[in-house]
Amino acid sequence: MPYKKRGEPFHGWLVLDKPTHITSAKAVYAVREIFNGVKAGHAGTLDPLATGILPIALGEATKTVSYAMNSSKDYTLTVRWGEATTTDDADGEIVETNELRPDVTAILKIMNRFIGVIEQVPPKFSAIKINGERAYKLARSGKEFNLKCRSINIIDLVLLDIPTRDEASFQVTSGNGAYMRSLARNLAQALGTVGHMRNLRRLRVGPFCMNHAITLDQIKNSINKIHPSNYLLPIETALKNMPSLALQAAEAIRLSNGQGIPIHTLTDYSKLYQLQENDLIYVISNTIPIAIARIKDGTVRPVRVLKL
Repeated sequence: MPYKKRGEPFHGWLVLDKPTHITSAKAVYAVREIFNGVKAGHAGTLDPLATGILPIALGEATKTVSYAMNSSKDYTLTVRWGEATTTDDADGEIVETNELRPDVTAILKIMNRFIGVIEQVPPKFSAIKINGERAYKLARSGKEFNLKCRSINIIDLVLLDIPTRDEASFQVTSGNGAYMRSLARNLAQALGTVGHMRNLRRLRVGPFCMNHAITLDQIKNSINKIHPSNYLLPIETALKNMPSLALQAAEAIRLSNGQGIPIHTLTDYSKLYQLQENDLIYVISNTIPIAIARIKDGTVRPVRVLKL
């Protein structure tokens, strides 16, 4: 049920612990319904099978989504050896089997190949566009197509457990754009077998982690007891890795109106001496974020103005 006070603005980040078997888009829709239909968007799609951290931006926080999406991410995933599927996860149909089951020695031996910048082919059932069409739509219609390799960054890969001879669990830290389904498939191939991702849980997206997370049921069950804004993190949470600049009231008004401000005229000029041309900063006034700006030609120029 929605919060009853209609028209009340909400601005900030909700860190949702997404349940399984729901798309990221449906999760965002459910949150919008609770928060009176406020504008919302998520920072990084989770497949329906996956659970865990889905940061959802509300109101003016949607202007910071792209900066959150570029952050590193932590996952735990389980690979099922010996079965390849159409979707590279447990929701797909089995298309190939193999009797080989790798042991711990074999797994540890090949893991270093997958740490660092590597080439990866995304799953055919993905949202990547091919000539304007989503790959998953082409795959569902039975059309033949190939996806190009792309460079992704696996920052860390740790073997957690081998609960059965058919499965192994890993913890992964990755950069933006890495597909865990592809990683599961490629690990199996490197071990001389086939495989798919049996389950996936995302533990962190940049500054958003499980310590901040809440489920849809927890929100719905407490909606009449706890004000929804209590669940939100500040807009600037997504900008933790971006340097900040404090402006005086008159400077803030100019920037909010779309005007650039020469750096040498700023009261807080000393904080900018380490920045370079085209660097991004987030700008605050009286502790309130007012814009994301760029250093250009000796001027602080607004990129996204926040209307708070």
